[in-house]
Amino acid sequence: MTTTTATDILHASSDVIIIGGSYSGLSAAMALGRALRDVLIIDSGLPCNRQTPYSHNFVTQDGKPPQTIADEAKAQVLQYHTVRLHNDLATAATKTEGGFRVQTQSGQTFSAKKLLFATGVKDIMPAIPGFAESWGISALHCPYCHGYEVRHQKTGVMCNGELGFDFARLIANWTGDLTLFTNGPSTLHAAQTARLAQLNIPVIETTISALKHTNGYIKALVLSDGNAIPLDALYARIAFEQHCALPVQLGCQLTEQGYLQVDNFQRTTIPGVFACGDNSSFMRAVSAAVASGTMAGAMINREMVDDRG
Repeated sequence: MTTTTATDILHASSDVIIIGGSYSGLSAAMALGRALRDVLIIDSGLPCNRQTPYSHNFVTQDGKPPQTIADEAKAQVLQYHTVRLHNDLATAATKTEGGFRVQTQSGQTFSAKKLLFATGVKDIMPAIPGFAESWGISALHCPYCHGYEVRHQKTGVMCNGELGFDFARLIANWTGDLTLFTNGPSTLHAAQTARLAQLNIPVIETTISALKHTNGYIKALVLSDGNAIPLDALYARIAFEQHCALPVQLGCQLTEQGYLQVDNFQRTTIPGVFACGDNSSFMRAVSAAVASGTMAGAMINREMVDDRG
């Protein structure tokens, strides 16, 4: 990680600290920079989609590598002279009389009036060999992001119960060669199983042992009974946790699903603390992250105007 420059040290106090410098954080920084706010972005360089080769369903950016989009965004945002980037990991955040104080892994301390978390989430990989290596490449979470690229191919859905039923019916829009893998005893209702049969979606309850893949591109799904099912893509809804523990430590509340609770203006339950991007929305798409970042930046500026009176 790079260290803070002398200029950064002279500007250790900002209007806004943004923790997380990926799409939503950069989008918020642009809105704030254009509002003439002094902004410090602290970023550890670990976006959750760093393994994904291409980003889709984002007008003007469709088919570009995620890192390319991020690099272009960073270059544009840093043209605003009141926005600075510090490559580091935020390790502590505390409320102060005038705002917030943030400490980093490198030993730096920064302060600001407002705090924005654009920290994303961390996916918890199932203990299936080959799954983590394929995640974001051919083991997928979103058909709107990736479904067109694997349309009409041999596809699986790894899920169960109500969620599995809904997910399988959704993915059937992109392919007629679809299998639902419940990875253990099915918890589908009889009517749901019957409906999937009508849609020609078989349900396999045998547990999954491994994914055979080449550089993250799935070739087959291996079951615990030794059978290998040829497969090109596998959709899955897997568990996640907040990538950064600092919002909860500050007292920000989570939703039942584990996202940071925000209102329509991206405000968390702690005054002065905002959140945007994947950490506070189930819409895990680059376009959605950018939109929420723009909203957060605009609303932070508005709140600062109101605070001034």
